[in-house]
Amino acid sequence: MVNAPADVHDMLATQQYIATDEIATAMFLAQRLGKPLLTEGPAGVGKTELSKAWAAAAGRELIRLQCYEGLDETKALYEWEYAKQLLYTQLLRDKLSEVLGDAQSLREAADRLASEEDVFFSERFLLPRPLLRAITSDQPVVLLIDEIDRADAEFEAFLLEVLSDFQVSVPELGTLRARHMPTVILTSNNTRELSEALKRRCLYIHIGYPDLEAELRIVQLKVPGLSPRLAREAVAYVQHLRETDLKKHPSVSETLDWARALVELNAQALDRATLDNTLSVLLKYESDLRQAQQSEKRNRRDEFGGRRALRDESDLDWRS
Repeated sequence: MVNAPADVHDMLATQQYIATDEIATAMFLAQRLGKPLLTEGPAGVGKTELSKAWAAAAGRELIRLQCYEGLDETKALYEWEYAKQLLYTQLLRDKLSEVLGDAQSLREAADRLASEEDVFFSERFLLPRPLLRAITSDQPVVLLIDEIDRADAEFEAFLLEVLSDFQVSVPELGTLRARHMPTVILTSNNTRELSEALKRRCLYIHIGYPDLEAELRIVQLKVPGLSPRLAREAVAYVQHLRETDLKKHPSVSETLDWARALVELNAQALDRATLDNTLSVLLKYESDLRQAQQSEKRNRRDEFGGRRALRDESDLDWRS
């Protein structure tokens, strides 16, 4: 039972998800108010993981709708299997002849056929997609609508009705209403501006990059094999990269990948060779790699120059 944001924090912690007070409060309010939660922020900061962790912590099935350009209702909601329906009709042709054979008029035949409509217009011909699966599920589920900003504005408009009433209309069957209110979490990498209508229907939270201490806790939790000293060095270096003008800053998930790589390589320190050989785990563009490598070379030259200046100054003091 979720009675306070602290309960959400504890539940997520059981799935090794470190939630801030803001995240825990937003999830708590989404549960209590029955509203979708829109999470926005850079890629790889834990928006999708929040959905996975909450579903696992609450013991609910996670149903995921991955959005992309060109996504339409048939891929998100349902498809009607006309070929299967036609096959049933052909297979039952002889039985239909028996049912309608002794009808005295077309009206009587039509009435008899109408009484058998449930055979030909039923959910057996309905192929549910993620949205319909979430609405018609026999148990409460977590519905993840991932990267909604990648979908077209038309699909976003279609989604408004689903999120408002949690019901859909199927021409062949009528209106299908949610048996249980799903927990809905939408994620956005902010590649385009979402409509005010969508945001109005949701609670909102922005998840950004964690600070050094928070990211260090994540690394120590997820990659316990990395030494504390090297973990702090690695996280500090990632934090430094995020302050530079890169095409793509390393995400938290890439920090974890890098930490695991350092463990596999049995690295003892972030020396020049280790950085040169593993930097591509963090940075995925050649221009970013070159910039980071050049920056590291300048830092080494400055550090060497500083040590040399200190030695020269020490020599002068000794000679005097």
